[in-house]
Amino acid sequence: MKPLAARTDDLEQSFIRAVSKMINAVDGINLGQGICDLPTPEPIKRGAQRAIEENRSIYSHYAGIRRLRMAILEKARRFNRIPASSVDEVVVSAGSTGAFMAAIFALLEPGDEVILFEPFYGYHRGLLRMMGATPVYVTTRGPEWTIDFDAVERAVTPRTKAVLVNTPANPSGKVWSREALERMLALARRHDLYVITDEIYEYIVYGDRAHVSMASLPGAYERTITLSGFSKTYNMTGWRLGYAVAPEPLAAKMGLLNDLMYICAPTPLQHGVAEAFTMSDDYFTQMQADYDAKRARLCETLERIGFEAPPPEGAYYTLASFAPLAGRREGFEDDRRACETLIERAGVGTVPGRAFFADPEDGRHYLRFCFAKEMPVLEEACRRLERAFA
Repeated sequence: MKPLAARTDDLEQSFIRAVSKMINAVDGINLGQGICDLPTPEPIKRGAQRAIEENRSIYSHYAGIRRLRMAILEKARRFNRIPASSVDEVVVSAGSTGAFMAAIFALLEPGDEVILFEPFYGYHRGLLRMMGATPVYVTTRGPEWTIDFDAVERAVTPRTKAVLVNTPANPSGKVWSREALERMLALARRHDLYVITDEIYEYIVYGDRAHVSMASLPGAYERTITLSGFSKTYNMTGWRLGYAVAPEPLAAKMGLLNDLMYICAPTPLQHGVAEAFTMSDDYFTQMQADYDAKRARLCETLERIGFEAPPPEGAYYTLASFAPLAGRREGFEDDRRACETLIERAGVGTVPGRAFFADPEDGRHYLRFCFAKEMPVLEEACRRLERAFA
């Protein structure tokens, strides 16, 4: 038979899903995939149930129901300080991944280059490559994951069209400061680049850190597409609802692409998630406090068993280094072997560090742990790690 499309040649199951299958096979605890097993808030569930009972089951506007888009617009203006002014600047899609697909298909031609910061979220790289764009990597190093702007400058070529900024970042937990975003904006303006920002973890920051949206900076909005969604904030990863906020000319093209690729996001679930905007700000305060306690519990455990695990600045992952164990403890020769060792000896699943770097050697001594778990589950995972390795 004739061959499949060439774009499938390098596709393989992500490490994250592969580890999930391995840990399920031993009935272990999955701290690898960011599936967030906490309950979805009741107002959202009731809103979706009501929409189903009222037969709100037909296609919505391809960019989302008006009530939800208006709520997102108000949130973007109030929380993110983005100077959007019209509902036509909001596109609701099938998860933030769907919004990312609409964004890159609207912006990029095959062969265009996009600067991607390592460690990166694997789906960003995979989707860029699938549509024919070329990721150009700028590597950051833990534990601070500081951006080397001289390296960014060197990475720009005549083919560079966009930069992708993930803040708070998966997997590193890095939160970009206002100063770093201003330097990135200056570079983007100097080279006439677009900026795609993935801000899905925007409400999950710790200590004195504050989330700053690139599009809120003076002169940034005209060249910025801001991606976010509901999966992480409201524990509803399987609902597949996300959105983009962008200047109307960009949003219009993204909406048309969203129509072609997805028709629309699930209508009754859009009605459900619209209820999220009626919830008190106390929800976010409590969520941050809960994640802060879980962050401390996991990182302290990892430090006790020999990892280097400085607490992340945001999101709900720690990209922990087991370099101190690599030369002196069997089963920690590299990231894949260490991942297998934690499953075999403790029944705890993680993600090998190579999943987040173009060169596997750069991730050789890292494992990513997710602490978006009910506290009793996370406590049990920590006890298992301590029994096996302390």
